[in-house]
Amino acid sequence: MPSFLHFCQWLYNTHLSTSIRESVWVFPIIESTHVLSITVLVGTITVFDLRLLGVLMKTEPVSGVARQVLPWTWAGFAVMFITGLLLSISEAATNYYNPAFRIKLVLLALVALNPLIFHTSIFRKVEEWDLAKTTPFRARMAAVFSLVLWAGIIISGRMIAYLEKP
Repeated sequence: MPSFLHFCQWLYNTHLSTSIRESVWVFPIIESTHVLSITVLVGTITVFDLRLLGVLMKTEPVSGVARQVLPWTWAGFAVMFITGLLLSISEAATNYYNPAFRIKLVLLALVALNPLIFHTSIFRKVEEWDLAKTTPFRARMAAVFSLVLWAGIIISGRMIAYLEKP
């Protein structure tokens, strides 16, 4: 049975992977688009998280802030996901060994759970605390986890380029 390493090596050797990796322009364009989409994604998430923490827009309803930023968040996520997948495909064999890449994947899994739990629990009762300057403890903790996890993702993502590859 082939291992995950064999799959990564196969992926690394595909025409798509090689084309992205060896192009003078394609890899930098994808990487730049990835960074810009992360900026949109994390920027909108940060605005929402800071509202949950009572740092920004204390007089704005939480649901109103969510309604305004969520379309931008999803657009940033979609572009980030596609470009991140293309970047991962282009370096699959080397990223397999990279601890920063592995850390980033774990943090991405955790950051995906955070809004899932938030939106299926505490946010369902947002009408009860929508205008509160101080949001419920669980909402504030979700915001803190979000900010910490996204910071970790950005840091580990940058470290991928600087850790030795075989």
